[in-house]
Amino acid sequence: MARQRSVPQATGIKKCPTGIRGLDEITYGGLPRNRPTLICGGAGSGKTLLGMEFLVRGIHNFHEHGVFVSFEEAPGELAANAASLGFNVAELVRKKRLAIDHIAIERGEIEETGEYDLEGLFVRLSAAIDEVGAQRIVLDGVGALFAGLSDEGTVRSELRRLFHWFKVRQVTAVVTTEEGTDTLTRYGLEEYISDCVIVLDNRVANQVSTRRLRVVKYRGSAHGSNEYPTMIDENGLSILPISSLNLDHPVSGERVPLGIGGLDAMLGGKGVFKGASILVSGSAGTGKTSVAAAFADETCARGRRCLYLSFEESPDQIVRNMKSIGIKLHPHVRSGLLQFHSARATLYGLEQHLVNLHKRVETFKPATVILDPVTNLGSVGNDAEIKDMLTRVIDFLKNRMITALFTSLSGGGREIEQSKVGISSLMDTWILLQMVHAAGARNRGLSVLKSRGMAHSNQMREFLLTNRGIKILDASAGTPDGARGLKDEVAE
Repeated sequence: MARQRSVPQATGIKKCPTGIRGLDEITYGGLPRNRPTLICGGAGSGKTLLGMEFLVRGIHNFHEHGVFVSFEEAPGELAANAASLGFNVAELVRKKRLAIDHIAIERGEIEETGEYDLEGLFVRLSAAIDEVGAQRIVLDGVGALFAGLSDEGTVRSELRRLFHWFKVRQVTAVVTTEEGTDTLTRYGLEEYISDCVIVLDNRVANQVSTRRLRVVKYRGSAHGSNEYPTMIDENGLSILPISSLNLDHPVSGERVPLGIGGLDAMLGGKGVFKGASILVSGSAGTGKTSVAAAFADETCARGRRCLYLSFEESPDQIVRNMKSIGIKLHPHVRSGLLQFHSARATLYGLEQHLVNLHKRVETFKPATVILDPVTNLGSVGNDAEIKDMLTRVIDFLKNRMITALFTSLSGGGREIEQSKVGISSLMDTWILLQMVHAAGARNRGLSVLKSRGMAHSNQMREFLLTNRGIKILDASAGTPDGARGLKDEVAE
């Protein structure tokens, strides 16, 4: 079971939980109740979605009715867009649990020839709130109210009146607006008079799109201040509230076999500790995926679930290839104990891969997770970014006591005992596979470079892929064809 982390509890301010996955965690309980929260960001960053989900989750999870006021999209368009995420907005409107109002404002209608105020808007909002008994309200695209005004004093005054009105009416408000050129918002004023400001961002780097969220300020409350990767899928908006977990994850004395008898023998005869992170590195063709498949087979044979994330081969290709060495994965796939997810690393950015892994782990609840190979992530990030992402993965899995195996492509020569993305220091157990020339033949060798908390072999063993599985020869044994076996060596 996942270990719950404690977060600072705000005092002196009431919170309104959003029900949006991850957002309540980084805001330490939700948005400020009966106060306005400003959501700003560029086109396509998810502002409208966050506002709508805030209302829908409030209705379903907390029995708080809501009002959505749009200055851009018509009610029918909003309902259709929300339906694609599984939100039946039309049904909520029919049951008087949600009210949607569209206020179309033409730029030419706003003229600075006389006094400008929002009294008409307040009357309209009051009627909608009273109609459904709303405790939550969203104003989407509020910048349209002041599109034709150039007097900064008028804009500032009316914005203050609007935000004060929410407090007087005792409703929790979410106000969305577009980002400015040199400021967070178009006028550069909204962020100063809002009690909470959240920035959404949808950036593109190396032709890969990444969504992120940051809580810029939160009056009266501590909050997570980092940028957090976000994802929009069929379940709505998800925020991954992890940048770096504290090193307070649980540990276990239980041992988990890797499914290769000789390798488990080299690890004290029992395998690795439950919740450990394992790195299997080696050059091309040394058998990294074969070790990963043996681990998956062992996990499922013990009636546990295994999640296998492949960045290089399709599930069918892995299943077919492993048959040649006696590892039958198809029955585990058919039983539901083994779940594959294969995609090119370039399909998403690093943050999106991280969010997807979180989602699949929380849905599938595996005992073990395999990432094969993590070096393919180099196409969407540099070594430092990959290391940061994998640190989050390792901490996330350790916190849930999930044993994880990562494969990594290493170079040849002096680089053979270096993990290509520099993650060996993060790992509890590091297994090195390599090709060794002996008696005119290229033989595979295996050694355990480190394994924290346990005695382990310091010898290099010959590593065979046979039609009846993976074999680890004793240090003194020869190869089946009579060639000289590998000599005992101490891993440098």
